[in-house]
Amino acid sequence: MATKKTLVVVLGPTAAGKTQIAIQLARQLNTEIISADSRQFYREIPLGTAAPSKEQLASVPHHFVGNLSLQQDFNVSRYENEVLALLEKKFQEHNVMILTGGSGLYIDAVCKGIDPLPDPDPEIRRDLQKTWQHSGIEGLQQQLQQLDPEFYEQVDRQNPKRLMRAIEVCLQTGRKFSELRQNNPQKRNFQIFKIGLNLPRKQLYARINQRTDLMMEKGWLEEAKSVFPFRHLNALNTVGYKELFAFLEGKIILEKAVEKIKTNTRRYAKRQITWFGKDKDIQWFSPDDMEEIIQAVQSFLKSALPSPE
Repeated sequence: MATKKTLVVVLGPTAAGKTQIAIQLARQLNTEIISADSRQFYREIPLGTAAPSKEQLASVPHHFVGNLSLQQDFNVSRYENEVLALLEKKFQEHNVMILTGGSGLYIDAVCKGIDPLPDPDPEIRRDLQKTWQHSGIEGLQQQLQQLDPEFYEQVDRQNPKRLMRAIEVCLQTGRKFSELRQNNPQKRNFQIFKIGLNLPRKQLYARINQRTDLMMEKGWLEEAKSVFPFRHLNALNTVGYKELFAFLEGKIILEKAVEKIKTNTRRYAKRQITWFGKDKDIQWFSPDDMEEIIQAVQSFLKSALPSPE
């Protein structure tokens, strides 16, 4: 009987050290890494998305890192289909593959599938676009909070596309978006082992602040200038770029922009922790616990071996 294929998921909040742990695991297991960070897909913005460095990319094969242009349309449904197709191919070469990132929705898509939702209603979408134009992101946030407070607590509240999609599903179906996303998970033909990385809140926030400063030193502002003409694209409507664009538009000073990046990144990390905290299948570790992480993975793989007949 063949060994059952295993997807090891390395997840956690931003700045928790997922990239390095995933690379160490991939080396240990002689396998490859799939990114589940929805911002690292875009090749034009590696600095601001803390994408793996050239050296890290060269050390282990990576997939879904820098594979798209900002101007290409992409969504979680396409991601699910493309990753599953890649896994089917790669599991012919490897018994284990690694999926790593902090985008909970994208991780869930691979592990248990995306629930079928109604196609967007053009009229509702136009009304929501008007709400966004007239009332800003706050107008969308307020509407979603009224319609579905549970999903409001989970969603990236600075992402208008996510907000509008949730609102329009609520309006079309008369049900909460969070309820429609809680259908039975789809069966996968591989087993899944989830490793969560986290740190005490004070330590995590300090790492976020330090990483932001380092990214600025490495030239993040220059990167933001290079994509400034595309600032209307949804891929750039995210923490870090919004604040730097506000500086480039003369709305705030640079020091204020950097401080806002740190604050908004800490808030984003808090939402990630809330999202992942509901998943009881995750085994949590500190990023300093590499030996324990390797032991946990090896123990899982050993326990999953088929019994001799």
